[in-house]
Amino acid sequence: MNAAAPTFDARLRQSADQVKACLDALLGDTPASDEIARPPALLAAMRHGVLNGGKRLRPFLVMESTALFAGDAKAALRVAAALECVHCYSLVHDDLPAMDDDAVRRGQPTVHIAYGEANAILAGDSLLTLAFDILAGPETVLPDAVKTALVLALARASGLGGMAGGQALDLAAESRAPDEQGIVTLQAMKTGALIRFACEAGAIVSGRDASDRARLRQFGEHIGRAFQLADDLLDLTADAATMGKATGKDEARGKATLVACRGPDWAEGELARLVAEASALLTPYGDAARTLVEAAAFVANRTH
Repeated sequence: MNAAAPTFDARLRQSADQVKACLDALLGDTPASDEIARPPALLAAMRHGVLNGGKRLRPFLVMESTALFAGDAKAALRVAAALECVHCYSLVHDDLPAMDDDAVRRGQPTVHIAYGEANAILAGDSLLTLAFDILAGPETVLPDAVKTALVLALARASGLGGMAGGQALDLAAESRAPDEQGIVTLQAMKTGALIRFACEAGAIVSGRDASDRARLRQFGEHIGRAFQLADDLLDLTADAATMGKATGKDEARGKATLVACRGPDWAEGELARLVAEASALLTPYGDAARTLVEAAAFVANRTH
């Protein structure tokens, strides 16, 4: 008799544990080749910012989208770790007083509270550059053309036209509220771009053609929008203890969100639509896509 397949929650936890172990090893005391030294205070701040829990959803999507195409799991883990470095850098900087000014992240003091603003800025800088070090390094055993494609895709998702640009739009929105299309663009950049990359990365790692890349990219765009919509609902309805961070900040700041524009009932219906359309995109892959389909539902229905 075959053993039962692990549940979605079990796979998510297993993936998170693998990514944490990989990041723990990457952020050890010993300098890598061609590094001169690893300053202890900076290293501690980086470790605090990246090893402090979390669902590790983005790395999970990298690993599962690679598994969909039977790609190299070891390479996928390193790509997943690189993406998590970018995501955590963004959180470290996002929490700074000049940005969202948060004192708690995942139930713990934010990096600037624990290690000071200067170390928090440098920790974010170092996590961002570490991400591309991981992708380019010889330990990531992939063809050079694949590495180049990953570096380019992650850079585009992370920078001016992606996540960082989205954060700039978000800051500007505090003084001048965008219209609904502006909110969609802002959220597609700030939140959606890294999730889109996470899904497309599996097709890149696995050497799939442009049609598979486009399909996984579109799947990522749908669940990225669902993720932000669910996040905005939780900011309105969840408590800080459950979320592990401050809630109600969007409403307090008069921040424009799709939930604020359209209301919670519309948001619930839109989440259902996005999940259905995301799932339909994976129909050609049959049962092999089951975990990714479950991930779409998880994104929309999560409680923290």
